[in-house]
This record gives sequence, structure tokens and C-alpha cells, in this order.
Amino acid sequence: MSAASLPMYDLPEIRPAQAALWAGLARHIAREGVADVPAALACDQPIAALWSRPDLLLSQCCGYDLVHAFAGALRPLATPCYGVPGCAGPSYSSIVVVAEDSQARSLDDLRGGVCAINSRHSHSGMNALRALIAPLSRGGRFFRAVRVSGAHSASIGMVGRGEADVAAIDCVVHALLARHRPAALERTRPLARTPSAVAPPFVTPARAGDDRARRLRAALVRAFDDPALAAAREDLLLAGIAIVPISAYVR
Repeated sequence: MSAASLPMYDLPEIRPAQAALWAGLARHIAREGVADVPAALACDQPIAALWSRPDLLLSQCCGYDLVHAFAGALRPLATPCYGVPGCAGPSYSSIVVVAEDSQARSLDDLRGGVCAINSRHSHSGMNALRALIAPLSRGGRFFRAVRVSGAHSASIGMVGRGEADVAAIDCVVHALLARHRPAALERTRPLARTPSAVAPPFVTPARAGDDRARRLRAALVRAFDDPALAAAREDLLLAGIAIVPISAYVR
């Protein structure tokens, strides 16, 4: 049996919706003639391990990893469109958050502060913020320290507790927390927004043949049109799906 995962926005509060979406998507994949479709998603595993599994069928990958650490290992199938502020079609952005009582009114006011990032390999939590800060740096430096939190929600917690001065939060994560865990956003406020980029795509191993990729892509499109999955898509803030070439992720 192959493996599937949807790890990019895997908050505990939305796992029932994730499971419902996968159940429907799995049916559509099977109807496309793909064999050995897993009945349930693989959860609670390191993302790199999930994306490296030899039995991986389908997952969702950060665009930064798609063209860096996993370049040539994963191929994009389709890109979800999220119906939240900061998203437009298949693009998304990050919300730069500071403490609610922070004196910062602009990015330059954060000079010499402490930055929290979820991962050094994250576009939304690291790369997008780095792009904003780089023009403000002096001698290649801007922050006093950068601390890795391990997750967007953990970065928000660090800012709210005063352990960090700023963090960039994927706007989809921010919206999911606002809906399902609003207390997590207390004591923080938005300061700025990063430029948009193409959202994390659904992927399959690059070694999968063109026919397998075509069948998976067709199943994804059908799942996003399936009325029976409307409630799950709404819970996950999914508004649609787009076919985006890998070249769009290079920027």
C-alpha cells in the first residue's frame, strides 16, 4: 500500500476535515485507475521523511522545498487556491506579526530584534521575510538573533510571550488559527505582509510516470468539484485548484 500525506496545514483542529477530504480524494484517485490508494493519511511524521518515502503517492510540499531541497525529487500536480486574506488564486503570502504592544510601526523598527522562524527551509516563515528584510540590512545583518520554533503556531507563541519580536506567518495558517484556535493569536498583531508567491502544491514523486501524474491531477480536479466534499473544503479554507507549472515556483 502506498502512502499519502497533507502535512502543510496539519493542525489538530482540522484533521477531521483533512480525513474527509482525503477519503473523497482517494475515491477519485481509485476511479482514475490508480491502485493501492491508502485509506488514511500518514500523520505525525517529519515532513522530509514523508516526502522521501519510496511508497509516496501524493502529498503537499512547500514551494521553496520543491525547487531547493527536493528539486528533481517531487513534481507538482496542481496548486490549491485558498479563500483567505493574503491569497489570490493560486498565490499566497505571509503576515508579519509582532506583539500587540510592540512599538514597531515599520519593518525598520525591528532592527536589532529577535526573529522567530518556523524552519530554515520554509518559504512562508523564513524566505519571504528574508526577502523583505534584506534591503534593510547593514553589512549583511539586521536581526540580533534568529530562533527556529519548529512551527508557525510556535512562532506566534514566541512573539506573544515576548520571546521574539517578529515572525512571518503563512496567511493560511493565520486564518486557520483565527477560525479554530483564536486564542493563539492573542497578544499579537499584523505589521506587514510579504509579497505573494505560488501556494504549496500537491505533489507526487518525480519518478512517477506521466500517466500516473495525469491520473492524480484529474482526481484532484474532480475532488475540488465534488459537492460531497464541499464541507471539508470549506473547513480547510479551500476555494479552488489551479494547474501551475513548476517554473512559477522558481521566483
